[in-house]
Amino acid sequence: MTNKPDFDVIIIGGSYSGLSAAMALGRSLRRVLVIDGGSPCNRQTPHSHNFITHDGKTPAEISLLARQQVGAYETVRFHNGLAIKGVSIPNGFEIETESGEVFQTGKIIFATGIKDLMPKMEGFAECWGISVIHCPYCHGYEVKNEVTGILDAGDAAMHLAPLVKNLTRKLSIFTNGKSSLSEEQRKKLATHDIKVIETEIDRIEHIEGQIQHLIFTDGSSTPLKALYAKLPFVQHTDIPQKFGCELTEHGFIKTDAFLQTTIPGVYACGDCTTPMRSVASAVTTGNLAGAMANRQLCEEHF
Repeated sequence: MTNKPDFDVIIIGGSYSGLSAAMALGRSLRRVLVIDGGSPCNRQTPHSHNFITHDGKTPAEISLLARQQVGAYETVRFHNGLAIKGVSIPNGFEIETESGEVFQTGKIIFATGIKDLMPKMEGFAECWGISVIHCPYCHGYEVKNEVTGILDAGDAAMHLAPLVKNLTRKLSIFTNGKSSLSEEQRKKLATHDIKVIETEIDRIEHIEGQIQHLIFTDGSSTPLKALYAKLPFVQHTDIPQKFGCELTEHGFIKTDAFLQTTIPGVYACGDCTTPMRSVASAVTTGNLAGAMANRQLCEEHF
């Protein structure tokens, strides 16, 4: 390797957090490469909300405009494809893509998001991000006052219940089997007229991702317009762990207040680092990660 790598920073992941990091670095005259496979987790979501100036736009609209604006900075380049391997080398890191190209960099920012693990429930994946939703701030207003459910058997349902009850009185909790709710939690829900339904769900009946009914294994059904669900997940890539980056107990990439991982020179931002899954949060953390990577580069050469 020469003393100067191909890029100052490689950003793996080119959605909201990655593009936000790239803008901060492009404006700092850093040589940046954004590697992105083009499959954001919200690609099925019809409209994005709760992000000022872009409220109601499609996720693709926001990303396209962001990419155009980031691409205007002449030191920023894009590579369409997946990063599949990374190794540490003297003075930085080396990233290999699925097409066999190899790039060297001084710093890395992982903006790779997470991969939701869908339950084996017919219709669930087709409705995910449309009428099966994860966040009352991102989606709740659009289904206010509608017949709504929460899919969970325990504490996550209790966390969501007050937030969703604020948006609709027509709320039930579907535990899809025996509940782990305590008697005290059940009584709390009952005081707010929130039913707990333990019958197992067979499938979701829907029209183009819009829920019509939940169909239960006993043959009964119930009408529904929206269903909140918190899914298990895995990181989209294991490259951070192979570098030695630690994960939190909940499976997110562990970062400090400046979004540096446990490996010096490696940063992470966006959904891969936090349960706060929103466009606004992704943009905020991406901007900070880009600024901190630039600051570290400045200090190293000052």
